[in-house]
Amino acid sequence: MTVSDRLSQLTSWHADWKGLRVAVLGLSVTGFSVADTLAELGAEVLVVTEKAEEEYERLLPVIGARLWTGPLDAVPQELADFAPEVVVASPGFPPRHPVVAWARDSGIALWGDVELAWRVRDKVLRPDGTPADWVLITGTNGKTTTTRLTATMLVTGGLRAAPVGNIGTPVLDAVRDPSGFDALVVELSSHQLWYLGLQEGPDPVSPHAAVCLNLADDHLEWHGSFEAYRDAKAHVYDNTRVACVYNKADAATMRMVEDADVVEGARAIGFDLGVPGPSDLGVVDGILVDRAFLEDRRTSALELTTVSELTDLGLGAPHVAANILAAAALARSLDVPPSAIRQALRGFRLDPHRIQVVARHAGVTWVDDSKATNPHAAASSLAAYPGAVWVVGGLLKGVDISQLVADRGPRVKAAIVIGVDRADVVAAFARHAPAVPVFEVDADETEGVMTRVVELAAGVARDGDVVLLAPAAASFDQFASYADRGTRFAAAVTEWIGTGDDGEHDAPADPPGAG
Repeated sequence: MTVSDRLSQLTSWHADWKGLRVAVLGLSVTGFSVADTLAELGAEVLVVTEKAEEEYERLLPVIGARLWTGPLDAVPQELADFAPEVVVASPGFPPRHPVVAWARDSGIALWGDVELAWRVRDKVLRPDGTPADWVLITGTNGKTTTTRLTATMLVTGGLRAAPVGNIGTPVLDAVRDPSGFDALVVELSSHQLWYLGLQEGPDPVSPHAAVCLNLADDHLEWHGSFEAYRDAKAHVYDNTRVACVYNKADAATMRMVEDADVVEGARAIGFDLGVPGPSDLGVVDGILVDRAFLEDRRTSALELTTVSELTDLGLGAPHVAANILAAAALARSLDVPPSAIRQALRGFRLDPHRIQVVARHAGVTWVDDSKATNPHAAASSLAAYPGAVWVVGGLLKGVDISQLVADRGPRVKAAIVIGVDRADVVAAFARHAPAVPVFEVDADETEGVMTRVVELAAGVARDGDVVLLAPAAASFDQFASYADRGTRFAAAVTEWIGTGDDGEHDAPADPPGAG
């Protein structure tokens, strides 16, 4: 039997995986879940990584996997000698990586963790004898919030569901969970979707429903071009069975659905903040409604919640409301009733560092949206807080920030620019918003960056103003993560308030939706 023939038969947990030679690239949480799964299946596993955390290094021999560590600027001899029949790559390995390119050039099957998880999804079945339905979520921005929203709606509607994938819990961990699920809500990065797009075989990933929330420049250094990034995102709709949810305000997502190869009978379901058509979700007179999942959708609509109620819950920002409509469409495709959606929203809280009010003092509101790591996300934040003192900059990842500054820059009160790519941001303001005061923070040390940011912002902001951290850039130039960046911003704000000359001290406000 050829390797290709054997792999075509490996579409079940109960297939014969014994002795299959698999190289696993990377040993993060995803890489370990892959190695652990394959070892349990009886495959012969070699993990290849530049470095390994001590815990994983200790556990690999326990589960029966081998480990090789060292430079990966070329194919290690041990990997070549291993002659893998399959290479499973962690999402951090880009298409041009020497080992990935070697696998493709050598004709070795190249999978991601999602492909493997789909193949073994029948380990734990539902009472009716079928595996859990999958709901796939991607987009340049809003993925994690929409994934959490969807899972919360499904659980409130009585389904056993879990948010997995790029959100933090590997899909393979959920597939192997002995308690089982009715549905898995899978957040997918463009990296994971690129690997998914390589797959051919008798049992491709076929979700119940899928959405691409939006599309804008991001991760160009990984994909090589915007076109490649867009094409990767479009794979989210491949083989969708019931509902292809798209953003009516983003024509690129509509084109993805139009071009998608889906299962016959799958419907296109649109969402935006306008009045919905008869197969859409939208807003009518301040009411979020569903005109897609009801019999009389040409003349009727189902109320989900209201803009006023969302505002009271701290969920009223336009881009958050759009995410809620997308999540509601996915949940409704699995027959979750509108009453459960409304109930789910009443208990929902945004994650930290997503348009989170960290303090109010002397009439100034300080907002941490450190999760806005690209221009598209920052544009949404600036739409929610027009006229803000804008803290912007970081590692631009090859993305041109000029259009964002041209669109939003002239309306901000001032810009405080941080990060290694400051020159590009400052130049964009000089070209497109020359009247806006721009301050550079040239501190190279992490410890001093946010202290200086807050000092500068406090000197500009007045009663009624908002200071908005929405960097439109990655954080890894000066911080450990976007969370570290946001936490340091909040700490600097708190410290500044505590040492204020007037002696007043307002306690940090609850995040949106709290209380």
